Amino acid sequence: MKTRILLAELKNSILSVLILGILFCGVYPLTVWGFARLFFVHQAEGSIVERQGQVVGSTLIGQAFHSDRYFHSRPSAAGAGYDAVRSGGSNLGPLSRVLVEQVRKRVQAYRASNNLPNEMNVPADAVLAPGSGLDPHISPENASIQASRVARARGISIEEVQNLIDRHIERPQLGFLGEYRVNVLKLNLALDAL
Repeated sequence: MKTRILLAELKNSILSVLILGILFCGVYPLTVWGFARLFFVHQAEGSIVERQGQVVGSTLIGQAFHSDRYFHSRPSAAGAGYDAVRSGGSNLGPLSRVLVEQVRKRVQAYRASNNLPNEMNVPADAVLAPGSGLDPHISPENASIQASRVARARGISIEEVQNLIDRHIERPQLGFLGEYRVNVLKLNLALDAL
């Protein structure tokens, strides 16, 4: 009697695993994929940005800009920088001497690059890498601080650059998820289009 009950339970368990496996490893992913392909084509393809037939980046993955003519992105801890395959943070805690030294050097470099006085605060997103290492956004405050450097390097007025920043500020999703932010790639492409 006990053997029959045990075999029935074993059969039910195996059947449950197979059905759930088919549902959650087959039907569900295919449904989400199909929905995305129908209603969110651009996002499903990686939100790729092209200019003159050339891929210049994605609005979802940050990239490094080093020239004074461009706004600089957040630091990245993903591989050699913005490596989507090696996405992740540094995992350094607030008491880590390595992190403290990294931030100190980044603050100095940011102040030097943007001609800031030593007493001026530096936005956190200018010196701390995001958890994914791939964040394509900076804060509006960070962008505004960089505006004078970009305007000077391009020979245009700071008001023109600030207006461009203001037009590219993205609101929190659904009005309450996240922060106000500026996509660095979109902003730099708009600068090139001036």
